[in-house]
Amino acid sequence: MDAGQKLKVAKGVFSEEIETLKRVQESLDDIFVQIENAVISCKGKVVLCGMGKSGHIARKISATLASLGMPSFFLHPAEAMHGDLGMVSENDIVFLLSNSGETYEILQLIPSLKFLGAKLIGITGNSQSSLAKECGISQSLDIGKEAGNLNLAPTVSTTAMLVYGDALAITASEEMGFCTSDFGLRHPAGTLGKKVLTRVADIMAKGNALPVVCGGCKITEAIMEMSKKGLGVVAVTDQEKKLTGVLTDGDLRRAIEKRADLYGDIVDSIMTGSPKYIYADILLVDALQKLKESRLNNYPVVDGKKHVIGMLTWQMIIREGITL
Repeated sequence: MDAGQKLKVAKGVFSEEIETLKRVQESLDDIFVQIENAVISCKGKVVLCGMGKSGHIARKISATLASLGMPSFFLHPAEAMHGDLGMVSENDIVFLLSNSGETYEILQLIPSLKFLGAKLIGITGNSQSSLAKECGISQSLDIGKEAGNLNLAPTVSTTAMLVYGDALAITASEEMGFCTSDFGLRHPAGTLGKKVLTRVADIMAKGNALPVVCGGCKITEAIMEMSKKGLGVVAVTDQEKKLTGVLTDGDLRRAIEKRADLYGDIVDSIMTGSPKYIYADILLVDALQKLKESRLNNYPVVDGKKHVIGMLTWQMIIREGITL
């Protein structure tokens, strides 16, 4: 097979899967609405069950539902027959995924699931299948044949089920009012979680690490404080610890160019007066946006009375893995 033939086959797979998704999209009707209503009204957990490749899709759909605020878990049909059915209760919804609708391991579960009182929803490519007939609600996807000339490996069918699950999860989460902070609570260790949970107060330099001097001090004193704290900036305050200015590396370079008396002059003579500042309770991602818009590398952090309580730098935010 030459390069041209390879690309033809590959693009053909894309075309077949895209066409199937379009058909499934256009065929969505009241059955989808019924299923979505069942999900958002579920008082237990949303259980996903599938065998083989459908099982992989079931796992992913379950993970997506859980990420978007709906308690969910994957139930392996073989393990279910050996004790894992104990995880299912009468308040749960169980999604059974099978393209053929005749998967032996799935059908074997149905009597026990019905006895437990769980609500059964079938997702299949065969509206006349045993699965479709046994479930209280069944969604038949217009899948047709699998990709490729063999029509064997689950490809089109699993893609259609995956996207259907995504559509269901997104629709349900929006109706439930799921928001970015809710998402962050479920992803505290990842970058997405940090974007919606981490605030300036969590990472700013404070206490002994805070570079700060009082107005009226010599420039050399401010330079020593800047060097000691290593942030390339010093906050300047009045006697009440309120922000009056900042001294940055840039201010120092400009002072040297102007031949300022670094040993005799006071910091007020070369600092940036009336500097921009932020509050400790804003999100890091918002602080990064402010830094970008203002083209600054740092912000002093103040409280409601403009007392300096911290210092935030661009590098601190980047170290947290947060970007725009």
